[in-house]
Amino acid sequence: MRSLREALAPFPKGAVAFGVVMLWLAVALSPAAAQDDEFVPDDEQVRDTEAIDFGSVDDLLATDEEVLSDPTLYTYDPGARRDPFRSLLKRRENKEQIEERPDGPAGLLIDELEVEGLFVLDGSPVAQVQSSSQQTSFLLRPGDQLWDGDVVRITLEEIVFKQSVNDPTALKPFREVVKRLNPSK
Repeated sequence: MRSLREALAPFPKGAVAFGVVMLWLAVALSPAAAQDDEFVPDDEQVRDTEAIDFGSVDDLLATDEEVLSDPTLYTYDPGARRDPFRSLLKRRENKEQIEERPDGPAGLLIDELEVEGLFVLDGSPVAQVQSSSQQTSFLLRPGDQLWDGDVVRITLEEIVFKQSVNDPTALKPFREVVKRLNPSK
C-alpha cells in the first residue's frame, strides 16, 4: 500500500497546499453558512408571540375535562381498559367515593372482608365473611359478585377472590386475593 506522500507525488506542492486550504475553508465556513439560513422572525411576528396568553392553555384543558365528564356529551366504553382521553395527571377518584355501595354482598370490598368460617352446605363450599364497614355477616359461594371483584374458589382453608385493579400500569386488570380462616377466633 502506498503512503500519502507517494500518492500526492504527481501533484505540484502548491496544488496540494491549495487543496488543503480550500478543504479547510469549506469545513470551517459550512456552519456559518448554515447559521445564515436560520429563521429570524421580524418584529411583527415577535409582537404576535408576545400577545399570546399561555395561561389560557389551562383554561382550554379545564374545558376539555368538563366536556369529558359530562355523560350527555361524551361516552366511552372502556372494556376493562383505562379511558385514553382522561388525563393521567388528574388525581384518580376511587369507585367507592363516587358511588354509594349497595347493601349485601354486592356492596362488599374484598380488602374489608374478614373470614369468619369456611364450611360445606348441600355439597358446595360456603364462606362466612364479615365486613369491617357493616355489622352483619354474609355467606359467599363461588361465583358471587362483590363490589370490587368476585369469589373464585372456596376450600376448607381459604377463600380466593379475583379483585379488579384500576391501574393503567398493571399487566392484568385484576389480582388474586387469598383470605384464610383466622384460627385465633
